[in-house]
Amino acid sequence: MTAPHWLTIIGIGEDGMEGLSARSRAALAEAELVMGPARHLSLLAGISCPTVEWPVPFADGIDRLLAHRGLRVVALASGDPFWFGAGSSISRHLEPHEWIAHPAPSTFGLAAARLGWAIQHVACLGLHAAPLDRLRPHLAPGARLLVLVRDGAAVADLAAWLTARGFGDSLLHVMESLGGPRERIRNVVAASMTLTDIGHPVAMGVEVQGDGAVMPLASGRPDMLFDHDGQITKAPVRALTLSALAPRAGELLWDIGAGSGSIAIEWLLAHPANHACAVEADPARADRARSNACALGVDRLNVILGRSPEVLPDGPMPQAVFIGGGLSQDLLEQLDARLPAGARLVANAVTLESEALLAHWHERRGGTLLRIELADAVPLGGRHGWRSRYPLVQWSVTL
Repeated sequence: MTAPHWLTIIGIGEDGMEGLSARSRAALAEAELVMGPARHLSLLAGISCPTVEWPVPFADGIDRLLAHRGLRVVALASGDPFWFGAGSSISRHLEPHEWIAHPAPSTFGLAAARLGWAIQHVACLGLHAAPLDRLRPHLAPGARLLVLVRDGAAVADLAAWLTARGFGDSLLHVMESLGGPRERIRNVVAASMTLTDIGHPVAMGVEVQGDGAVMPLASGRPDMLFDHDGQITKAPVRALTLSALAPRAGELLWDIGAGSGSIAIEWLLAHPANHACAVEADPARADRARSNACALGVDRLNVILGRSPEVLPDGPMPQAVFIGGGLSQDLLEQLDARLPAGARLVANAVTLESEALLAHWHERRGGTLLRIELADAVPLGGRHGWRSRYPLVQWSVTL
């Protein structure tokens, strides 16, 4: 190998060679091969070494890049390669000493500079190949979003999506080719979207306005947000359950007997780095859990069809497990044997038999038993009275 690193990842803006740093220019001058998307290659006129166009889909280019190990290679990416860019997709296949990166100003930074927005107070999302529903948790009047989208047609899709959810009054800042000679910024209200000549690349600034339903930030979100057939952990109990599960950034949850998926979905909403795997025996409910996750902006929920304890997730062990359905002695025995020390386990029971089982395991493994009794005010003649719900017993323990 001719250098401590053989690969240089260079961020490039719409101003091409003119906007590159001295280090990026030096890497290009020494390169034996440059690899990048056709648009990026076209921005670097005068490259003397061979070039390779990065294929579509992106993943197909990784092996092609790695085949040139040993040459001095430059890989081109948009703006900051490690902010919704190609950087991490490439670097995860390499040792730390094999690569170096020289970022350019990110599209988010350029957009915030044009709009005068404090970027630390703005939600930034890359939706090139992701569903628009990922915006759902961020929709609240007064919120500001910076969104990278696939192409000009996606701008109209976003406007229609906002309008359908009651946020058609949102102001859209349509920003094309930021930082380059073709830069153009236009404003339009989502419900009145008529722009058709929008060029790529395009970023959107969204000032959210409207009277659509807003998702609260606290656990125990309204039941109406979830499609369900009655098999759902109701909002007050869900809030207590999430409190007991105590999600932390980057953790994995197993939601066993997931029903509508409400517990796993709220776990994912707690932090963007969280992961969750839901196990559900009923096919219709499993499909409903997937649909709920997508609609509420957390399409990363992994739903497994099967009945526990015969079916449990493969892969890494979770930091927390919730049992909302299918509670049994066999399941608890398996979890007790498999889960690592420090894992948090929470189980809810509504039948006398399940209560007895949790009482036994509380005596065996410790933890906390909580009896939850709720009542709702309902009409009683011309007045109101209390109607009790089924009491619920919750066992929570750190193994």
